[in-house]
Amino acid sequence: MTLFFALATLLLVGALAFVLPPLLRARESQPAAREAANAEVYRAELAELAAERARGALGEEDYRRARQALEARVLAESVQAKDVSVRGGRRPAAAVAIALLVPLAAAGGYLVFGTPIALDPQVRKARMPPPGHMEALVEQLWERMHRAPDDPEGWALLGRSLAALGDNERAVRAFAEGARRAPQDAALLADYAEALAVSRGRELAGEPLALVRRALEVDPEHPKALALAGAGEYQSGNYAGAVRHWERLLARLPADSDLARELRESLDEARRLAATPGERGASSAAPVALTGVVSLDPKLAASVSPTDTVYVIARPAEGGRMPLAVARTTVAALPYRFRLDDSMAMAPGATLSTQQKVVVVARVSRSGGPARQKGDIEGVSAPVAPGASDVRVVMSQVIE
Repeated sequence: MTLFFALATLLLVGALAFVLPPLLRARESQPAAREAANAEVYRAELAELAAERARGALGEEDYRRARQALEARVLAESVQAKDVSVRGGRRPAAAVAIALLVPLAAAGGYLVFGTPIALDPQVRKARMPPPGHMEALVEQLWERMHRAPDDPEGWALLGRSLAALGDNERAVRAFAEGARRAPQDAALLADYAEALAVSRGRELAGEPLALVRRALEVDPEHPKALALAGAGEYQSGNYAGAVRHWERLLARLPADSDLARELRESLDEARRLAATPGERGASSAAPVALTGVVSLDPKLAASVSPTDTVYVIARPAEGGRMPLAVARTTVAALPYRFRLDDSMAMAPGATLSTQQKVVVVARVSRSGGPARQKGDIEGVSAPVAPGASDVRVVMSQVIE
């Protein structure tokens, strides 16, 4: 109970921090500011739901329903926002009134509505939006995002909503738009990777696993990215790699939660397979991987856009140009620390581990596609072994 009141107090202080400053100074209030505040509240409530699930207080089905209801509410607020600007002066009286009334209203509301029966699954189910309501809101947000696409949080919300409805094809498209505008958002990258994997029969090899690794470069302890990374290594037969990722994730979970218990079972299986002779991936040695850093010549920085696509490609040093592994990022993420391995191969049999020497080609693509074109900016490494580390590639040549 003490923890509840402490959290409630923090939320009240946070709410007043958003509300009072505009009343104490003259300014022009914009819908964008209102939406940003709504996004903060949404993230806080979502984090609280996730914490309850991790503690075991919410089952998976109850968590899914509660999250769907929360997203429906945020969607409703988002699609109903009007493009109105209102100029106002300082209103200290209103600020004082709100500072007094908000805590009183919150306390009164809790006394009236804050009953444990609200946690009853049947009560929560009765509060779910009517059938078809979520779908209609998602369609409105889809149209709105295509009219005003420069909002990565909007694309992320749209992608998660579409994924929850099972429309994975459009979810992938929404996440791709969001990731293009926010290449350093670990949560968005992890959600994008999951949706892309689902669209490919839940196979994480290739681009989904590359997205997961990008997420871990941004936040090495991101829970969902760690879970997906472990699953990707497990699928590829690198059970020791799966163990490493899942052990890091387990250390972040409450020991008595349902998720921790399920993860321990998966970990036990991965450890058994890693230690069993003859099993695929049984060796505890790390798989062949090529790592390093790609950067752009500072003299060319003014000629590119932060959203331009950057491809990092490993190719045989001799005997062909078939890509052995491919990663993709954007100019905004430069300098980019890459990791290329066999899971990122473009064709069966054409992998890093089959080569004696390879080169790393990095290219800013003006068109966004992988094909080399006039105006692209490129850099190529010296020939290196497939397991080389700290390979440096500087993109400095403009393709004529």
